[in-house]
Amino acid sequence: MAGNDPEPLLSQRPSSELSNDRDVAEEDALLTGQRTRKKAMGKRGLGFWREVGLVAWAVLATAAVVILAVLYENGKGENDHGKNPKPKGKRNLIFMVSDGMGPTSLSLTRSFRQFSVGLPWSDTLVIDKHLIGQSRTRSTNSLVTDSAAGATAFSCGLKSYNGAISVLPSHKPCGTVLEAAKKAGYMTGLVVTTRITDATPACFAAHVNTRAEEDRIAEQMVGDYPLGRVVDLMMGGGRCHFLPNSTEGSCRNDDRDIVASAKDKGFTYVEDRAGFDGLKVGAAVNLPLLGLFAPTDIPYEVDRRNEDDIYPSLDEMARTAMKALSEATRGSDKGFFLMIEGSRIDHAGHANDPVAQVHEVLAYDKAFASVLQFLDNDSTPGVMVSTSDHETGGLATARQLHESYPDYLWYPSVLANASASAERLAHNYHENLSASPKPTKKEKETYLSDVLETHLGIKDVLDTEIALLIDRPEIAAYTFADIVSRRAQTGWSTHGHSAADVNIFSSDRDVARQLQGNHENTEVGVFLREYLDVDVEAVTRELRQKGTGVASAAGEEQEMYEWIGPIPDDGERLDGQDHMDHYQGDQKKYKRCGICGH
Repeated sequence: MAGNDPEPLLSQRPSSELSNDRDVAEEDALLTGQRTRKKAMGKRGLGFWREVGLVAWAVLATAAVVILAVLYENGKGENDHGKNPKPKGKRNLIFMVSDGMGPTSLSLTRSFRQFSVGLPWSDTLVIDKHLIGQSRTRSTNSLVTDSAAGATAFSCGLKSYNGAISVLPSHKPCGTVLEAAKKAGYMTGLVVTTRITDATPACFAAHVNTRAEEDRIAEQMVGDYPLGRVVDLMMGGGRCHFLPNSTEGSCRNDDRDIVASAKDKGFTYVEDRAGFDGLKVGAAVNLPLLGLFAPTDIPYEVDRRNEDDIYPSLDEMARTAMKALSEATRGSDKGFFLMIEGSRIDHAGHANDPVAQVHEVLAYDKAFASVLQFLDNDSTPGVMVSTSDHETGGLATARQLHESYPDYLWYPSVLANASASAERLAHNYHENLSASPKPTKKEKETYLSDVLETHLGIKDVLDTEIALLIDRPEIAAYTFADIVSRRAQTGWSTHGHSAADVNIFSSDRDVARQLQGNHENTEVGVFLREYLDVDVEAVTRELRQKGTGVASAAGEEQEMYEWIGPIPDDGERLDGQDHMDHYQGDQKKYKRCGICGH
């Protein structure tokens, strides 16, 4: 082109090796608007037909590649664990619950581990590499859920009120994914570090109107309810709810012997470390199995590790359960459903104890890694999904200790110096107070100073802190935890739960892709049932058809389910599906907390 006008863009296009005068003529026509002098159709040159052949070959090759890719996706063997959202035939599902673990729990634990082991800032936990989404956690009657409503969302795929164990606000039972899995021929299991009758495990194999009914939950979990036995393997704590109240170590309100009932129903029963070791990490398990290894909760990991000869760890129980269920389904066309809960992360949050918290999260991460290893090595396709029912404690890796502008600091070294939980230190302190003769004030001061230095690594204890421990021994666990938290500058906003969104993790983001992003917790429950391809609604119908009576209430007949227990006193409030918390101007009822930093 003449002058300074830029050249047309098409003039910069490189020529093809197969280009000829016809190509040039056609480009000129595009630029000038003049018609080309085309040859007659019947007089195409050799170059034209070569080009047609190459184009046809490319189209056919591309189509072949696409067809082969589709065939490969549909025809992969059972050893490939990742790409089919709904595998055909036999499959396993492992659902892990990190009770009370919010995103900050991971920040806390990650930094603690990096400091303690001397790792670089870039080092992460195993679980960090498998983050796929987040879950919203509210219940039907509060923006802040409890574990019962949270686990009901997982087990039934439906929202309910705080305290509900797989019952709805109408106080009717809802079928669970575990019950449906058992009905469909899967083997089932529950592994926890709290009481096996606690809210989360109970929601998969029991139905009661209020979570406090742990005696009734124990009965149902061994099969004393309309569906009969649905759990093949249970391991955790909570032995006291299975023993008659005439027996030492019982916490039941009646004289029923649920251990004996379980044995009558065919359960193998183990209750101590020797019995657990006899299971040979799952190679010597006779199902159904009931393993109750502590009267109530298994101790925090920071304490349990020093009592390994008494209590099994979460990782050991998880590996035992996976091996046992895998062996039990070896000749079956169905796999297994297993729920594994890192239960006491929640308790550490309630106690505002950062020392217990980091060790509980590390124990969960170790079990998480073992689940990944099992899925990689097992011959049956399977997936693991992990999430929390809620966050506990309103945890922050920061704390403002005075009214001036806060320091941007957090000290994991304080947690690294500790060797025991606040719960264990408080227990030992109460035993010291019960000694005979009673310790003097001076002896108490000496004892506490020694405990704080020896077990928490604290050498700058304040007189006011010692005085609080002496004057208020009933809150000693909270005080020990607060002494540590203040020095680590670990912040807590509550001894209860929070409304924070929690993370969702998976062994395979492709299989669990419907959980990528932000979801209601009920969507996790829907994924579980859809992956297993089980009919939870059919179980709901069966539960409502069996054990149902008709009673008169306020002059009207209504369905009553006596086997799920009485309706709690605040039942009317719990029925409110659209309930939203409203501030009622009751701040004057509460005093400022002296041990929580307020």
